[in-house]
Amino acid sequence: MIALGIDPGTTRIGYGVVEYSGNRLTPIAYGIIENLGRDKLSDFKDTEKNLTAIIEKYKPDCAGIEKLFFTKNQKTAMSVSEMRGVLLLTLSRHGLPIKELTPLQVKQSISGYGKAEKHQVQRMVKLLLNIKEEIKPDDAADALAIAICCAHNILPNILL
Repeated sequence: MIALGIDPGTTRIGYGVVEYSGNRLTPIAYGIIENLGRDKLSDFKDTEKNLTAIIEKYKPDCAGIEKLFFTKNQKTAMSVSEMRGVLLLTLSRHGLPIKELTPLQVKQSISGYGKAEKHQVQRMVKLLLNIKEEIKPDDAADALAIAICCAHNILPNILL
């Protein structure tokens, strides 16, 4: 079974694809969908097109997406929320079961500690997926963490 993880943003959207077979996780792909940020509607269309291409290429069985949590930078909350809507619509158009996860849930699931630092989560992602090199950019590493959580939370229920 294949899980897609998405770390929403406006100009940089992380994605990660992992395969879950038995108790083994294998990384398939990761990276970012990058937008120029000049024209919101063009960015929406480009994001939908690029995410559709990822879905069609890797054929995930489920998707996980991070819920928004804003405490400091409230100015970006609306624009990220709008892009998140585009992402959710694209995922639902492809019939994917979607798991929405808070940053706390992702940190807890990956590192065992809900207030883990970003570098601790990234280190655990590397260990869980047996990746030797640094996962760059950070958005892609976060998306892989979300994909791992999705695989553990959704796929067992699909298989029942």
